Amino acid sequence: MDLSIKEQINFFTKFKDWYREIIQNFKFDEQKDYEARDYLSKILKLKGDSWNLENILHSFKDQIQSKLKILIYGCGPSLEETIEGIIKDIGYDAFKNCVNLAADGAAVLLNERGIPIHAIFTDLDGITNNEFSSSKFMIIHAHGNNIENLKEFKKNILNFNNIIGTTQVEPLENLVNPGGFTDGDRILYFLRTFLLPHHKLFLIGMDFNNIIGKYSKPEMKENQKGTPTKLKKLKYAVKLLDWLSNEIKNDIIFINSESPLKKKYSITLKEFEKIIID
Repeated sequence: MDLSIKEQINFFTKFKDWYREIIQNFKFDEQKDYEARDYLSKILKLKGDSWNLENILHSFKDQIQSKLKILIYGCGPSLEETIEGIIKDIGYDAFKNCVNLAADGAAVLLNERGIPIHAIFTDLDGITNNEFSSSKFMIIHAHGNNIENLKEFKKNILNFNNIIGTTQVEPLENLVNPGGFTDGDRILYFLRTFLLPHHKLFLIGMDFNNIIGKYSKPEMKENQKGTPTKLKKLKYAVKLLDWLSNEIKNDIIFINSESPLKKKYSITLKEFEKIIID
């Protein structure tokens, strides 16, 4: 019997050992994760019959498989420099020929530059109301520390049709758990079942050093040194991407930044521009 797309995406059973390790090492409140899951689930139920998760997941799959190249944008310090370089050298057509997926606050820069955004993956601490009108899909994550964010953006979630809700714990009928930890690595986990053999994943602004990009939070005005907790989260993101690279066949290629993964695929901005032009 064929699995539904929702069932294909759900990865909690295989990922839960990582989840247990993460909540123990960070001393997260697991009960709060369940409360956040239930709260987001209740919001989605208020959307009524006009909102259908399986249909939206099908549409999202079609979007992902409509292009050969997938660009994934993180909030690292190389984000702005790399995007500005692409615009200067080859223009906006580079972005139009790709699927553009933004991790949280990276969407703010893409929105400012008029770059089409196909999906934003966010726990709602890096975006503004504007980003809900700039993306085709919003993948909203619920965890124990963002319940207030969910309340703040409740109206946006209710008014935006192509919403997909994700959780860190056992998924409910209207939520999925694709695995992953940070907004950035969660994008790759979510794509896991949608990728075709010819897909290449290009990562922009996915930096895993000790400097945090200014687009990580709306109140940040410049890049700054990461807190010990933030740097610890980034180290886990690297571990999870390394683990995921054994689950998928597709190359994960870092643009204009050093790859921290065991399978080291990094290319310069000029090398990327040649690939896009070809």
